[in-house]
Amino acid sequence: MNAPATGPSTAVYEQLARIGKAFAHPCRLELVDLLSQGPRTVEVLARQTRQSLANTSHHLQVLRRARLVEAEKAGLHVTYQLADPHVSRFFLDLRRLGEARLAEIEQVRRQYRDARGAMESVDGDELLRRVRRGEVTILDVRPTEEYLAGHIPGARSIPLAALKQRLAELPRRREVVAYCRGPYCVLAIDAVELLRKRGYRAHRMELGVVDWRARGWAIEKGA
Repeated sequence: MNAPATGPSTAVYEQLARIGKAFAHPCRLELVDLLSQGPRTVEVLARQTRQSLANTSHHLQVLRRARLVEAEKAGLHVTYQLADPHVSRFFLDLRRLGEARLAEIEQVRRQYRDARGAMESVDGDELLRRVRRGEVTILDVRPTEEYLAGHIPGARSIPLAALKQRLAELPRRREVVAYCRGPYCVLAIDAVELLRKRGYRAHRMELGVVDWRARGWAIEKGA
């Protein structure tokens, strides 16, 4: 019996498998998620993922060999960024597929919400309506470098670590909507808990900048 003929599709699938292998590790998925917010040095990525420098560098090299990230060296520091906007969109589609097909993801989210107490979220459409009417204060609680790389129009930058010291900058009579990196980021949850304890009417938005951009909505950069 003759062996099936191989065509160019086999070679293409082999190349596509390189991307699948690069994504097939939770640490690398987290790195792509962080880099979707903006460029970062290896040191910052290691700190934010709670990994050693060696492990972080290894995972970044895997992503780089698959041409998903690019690196630029300046002095002693190496800064990484996503090689193409398609990488961010692919990660977002992968996340959505997981949410649609894996019930375990929703179980994890529900357990975390229950442990922290009920936390009302505001979806993007509702936030957009309130922003256009000037009804809310949008609060970006990510690190400053992420805010500068891209943020929701009209958002005010107060990183979570500085929120206690800068509460006076937020008008008390206005509702505050806080956001961070997306539905699995806890920065906005922590910010809303703090704001509510201090008497603010505060809610969190699950959408992050990546989700906002994917809907075709404008993103601002810089201060």
